[in-house]
Amino acid sequence: MSLSQETVTEALKSVIDPNTGKDLVSTRCIRNLTVSGADVRFEVELGYPARSQHEPIRAQLQQALAGLPGLGKVDIEVHSRVVAHAVQQGVKLLPGVKNIVAVSSGKGGVGKSTTAANLALALAAEGARVGILDADIYGPSQPQMLGIGGRRPETRDGKTMEPLEALGLQAMSIGFLIDTDTPMVWRGPMATQALNQMLKETAWKDLDYLIIDMPPGTGDIQLTLSQSVPVTGAVIVTTPQDIALLDARKGLKMFEKVGVPILGVVENMSMHICSKCGHEEHIFGTGGGQKLCADYGIPFLGALPLDIQIRQEADGGLPTVAAEPDGRIAAIYKEIARKVAVRIAEKAKDMTHKFPNIVIQNT
Repeated sequence: MSLSQETVTEALKSVIDPNTGKDLVSTRCIRNLTVSGADVRFEVELGYPARSQHEPIRAQLQQALAGLPGLGKVDIEVHSRVVAHAVQQGVKLLPGVKNIVAVSSGKGGVGKSTTAANLALALAAEGARVGILDADIYGPSQPQMLGIGGRRPETRDGKTMEPLEALGLQAMSIGFLIDTDTPMVWRGPMATQALNQMLKETAWKDLDYLIIDMPPGTGDIQLTLSQSVPVTGAVIVTTPQDIALLDARKGLKMFEKVGVPILGVVENMSMHICSKCGHEEHIFGTGGGQKLCADYGIPFLGALPLDIQIRQEADGGLPTVAAEPDGRIAAIYKEIARKVAVRIAEKAKDMTHKFPNIVIQNT
């Protein structure tokens, strides 16, 4: 019995992408399938970065085909391709940036900046080109978290700033432009203008994702960003207690009003793990993040413990995903990052560049 493309395709339908929960055939991830005698060759193109998942997916596909009679050599290439996705209506994409993810919280002190840094590092670890913009004008923390405090951006053309590079990320922050102990005594319009300049006058280089570490709350900066910046989606960071959840709901509703999709919720400080005995205790309550997601019908991306390791590594300029890439906590961040990337991949693609410019003229 000779092999055919139909036979091979039917066998591949049984393989479910563990990250999307859908089969690779119906989602059109199988590309360039060829059957030559007994030999089979095809590519798998994932719409999200997943370097750590390539080999497990390849193994699943090999196993699905192993039972076909007369099967010869099987050649499978798995790769990822991230494209630009739709943003708010009437807002143009940023040059050099395919997708922008806003990491936000309703209040300060919930670990938003730490989450943003580790999310960016996790996406980069999975093979994406990633940048991070520190939008917290009044309290920039990314320079220290990325271990590049004290450095200054350069310009090559006198018009745009070159992003600083650290741990495989492109980065920009007001913290690179001022002294560490200089307070930003600015009113809202000045802060908003400075943020727009950093965002649009930075020479971002072919980014798959730009992570924006938003300031806490729902003030001028958040509203301006949400209305004028092409945001693909937002991640809400909260802690389990009721007070934090009240503010997280406000941030969530703000994004809904301006047409920015919520990609999901991350619950920080979900539990405390004793460094001596390993006992787990829910200091700030339990189940708050899941309840918020259930109330609004949005995904729960994951929960992170209140662990001294996370704080020490962020303060030391080497966040957890970079400090211990194979550790338990880094694995949680990477799983959250894959969920965010999958949510983006499932959104409608940006097609504005596909349409020609129409010029009407007298002849």
